[in-house]
Amino acid sequence: MVTGGAGYVGSVVAAHLLEAGHEVTVLDDLSTGFREGVPAGAAFIEGRIQDAERYLDPSYDAVLHFAASSQVGESVANPGKYWENNVGGTLALLAAMRSHGVRKLVFSSTAATYGEPTEGLLTEDSVTKPTNPYGASKLAVDHMIAGECAAHGVAAVSLRYFNVAGAYGEFGERHDPETHLIPLVLQVALGERESISVFGEDYPTPDGTCVRDYIHVADLAEAHLAALEAATAGEHLICNLGNGNGFSVREVVETVRKVTGAEIPEVVAPRRAGDPAVLVASARTAHERLGWTPARSDLTGIITDAWNFTRKHRS
Repeated sequence: MVTGGAGYVGSVVAAHLLEAGHEVTVLDDLSTGFREGVPAGAAFIEGRIQDAERYLDPSYDAVLHFAASSQVGESVANPGKYWENNVGGTLALLAAMRSHGVRKLVFSSTAATYGEPTEGLLTEDSVTKPTNPYGASKLAVDHMIAGECAAHGVAAVSLRYFNVAGAYGEFGERHDPETHLIPLVLQVALGERESISVFGEDYPTPDGTCVRDYIHVADLAEAHLAALEAATAGEHLICNLGNGNGFSVREVVETVRKVTGAEIPEVVAPRRAGDPAVLVASARTAHERLGWTPARSDLTGIITDAWNFTRKHRS
């Protein structure tokens, strides 16, 4: 079962699972996902993870869990929604898994669990100190899963994503509202937005703008399939997923200019509170434990895939 499999990452993972020969059921309430995002060949249940007891049964081998509210700003304004959906929903999902004897779980976690790190290259041993309810809810779920593994022998892997981007065939980003840099810059290229805001140009980085780690969504999907194979009974494994290389905001904007041929006007704005200068993942654990290495780390390729998807779905 793929919860949240009508969303961006969940749909790409569901497609990869089908291509690998798995039988897939997508559970999604379509609050942020799209029915057309469910890959052909997957069964679909429109429902909430809070009702997972009704939908799971002992025939399932594993759950890949993406269903969550994921907007940082909204989580600050409406934290109760994030505790109810992300923590309460996962609690219900874990109870359903226990009830039906489903013993394997891959969880969509996030780099937001680390908060505002002081070091640039983050490992799984870096301090977790989330600065918003979204990150806190994901960290709480990681703790819940660890307890479930210890008490009930569940085999679980939490994958902490950094900046996911790109597209895979018919599956790409369609968030509303959109908060991710690459699709926002592509909106400027399409004429849907007048300019892109650059929040701070005085950071201690080569061009003064923030540096982030971008990972192609197809590489991310392959890590989930590897995690399914690597999950070990009684263990909760946590892996960062990133390229280990960073690109600045201005590098992203300039690459979009090259890919699209658009001018992309910039507007410099004040720094945003809580934005670290550099945020890059060490994916050494994923390499050692999952046998996973990203194969699509080229920024031009990531943006080209995203641009092709965006143009197609705007026409």
